[in-house]
Amino acid sequence: MNQLYPLLMSPIFDPRPWGTEDLSPIYPNHRFDEKIGEAWLTGDASKVANGPLTGESLAELSCRFGGALVGDAAPDPSRFPLLLKFLFPHEKLSVQVHPDDEAARRAGQPWGKTECWYVAHAQPGTQVALGLKPGTTRAQFEQAIHEQRAEELLHWVKIFPGEMIYVAGGTVHTLGPGAIIVETQQQSDVTYRLYDYGRPRELHVKEGMAVVKESVASGKVVRPAPVALSGANNRRSALIAAPYFAVDMFQLKQPLSFPTCDDSGKSSVQILVAIEGCGIVETQGMQPVTLGKGDAIVVPASLGEFRVRPQWQVEFLKASVPGKALPEPVTRM
Repeated sequence: MNQLYPLLMSPIFDPRPWGTEDLSPIYPNHRFDEKIGEAWLTGDASKVANGPLTGESLAELSCRFGGALVGDAAPDPSRFPLLLKFLFPHEKLSVQVHPDDEAARRAGQPWGKTECWYVAHAQPGTQVALGLKPGTTRAQFEQAIHEQRAEELLHWVKIFPGEMIYVAGGTVHTLGPGAIIVETQQQSDVTYRLYDYGRPRELHVKEGMAVVKESVASGKVVRPAPVALSGANNRRSALIAAPYFAVDMFQLKQPLSFPTCDDSGKSSVQILVAIEGCGIVETQGMQPVTLGKGDAIVVPASLGEFRVRPQWQVEFLKASVPGKALPEPVTRM
């Protein structure tokens, strides 16, 4: 059996009609001849780009290593728990909804798709839609879909760089153009497309309306102010702590060590996604791995501890599975 080590992931660039050919704010050295909407970082099909496990997918490694990779906080030791990706909307995404756990299980899926969006970049005036306008019923919204005016009944919200947005399963939602988003979600790709502005793509109105909730806890996450670490040279921002994931932002100018378990004592795989700068991920007795802008590194739970050493400075998200039951976060619209 191969020894686990920090895994540098190869992004999977997914073409979408609402995407863009210019991903330079995150991937300045990549050139594309088609519109890219998403860069998948830790999907089941995402493959390792370094070391002896190069070319193997996270799905394969989760089956092989189980809890040594994903940790004992994960809901299923044989399945990678979190999917992280960059979103590059250049046009409006379809209006869609994902099931919560209960609805997903009724449809034969292991779990639902609750997610959160970190706003890495946003042009002035960029908006997202989160849920239905207050007082709107599912029946009224379904009628609006058939009358090609679904957008009128959505709750539109302006977004700004640095915000974190919680999108609970059952929330009707869409992204407008002008932002770059880092999405963290349950490892599921169950999406019901409800409305697509006349674009010739399949809709799933019947299935989607069955899981739509009129009232949801989704919104902008209310969170504490950033905290200085190691003097004034490092900062941590607690972006979200929710039932399925915890995501923090770190800005480092000095090396900092991290455990793979939280205060519950349970361990989780740690996923690092670099937003700016460059750093080196180090673990005792293993080859260091470079974490540059746009990169994702998966740190197996069994490693226990790792260190990030900035090259001048680095800004990255760290996502993991909470070791204890957490409520939905406090949000505002």
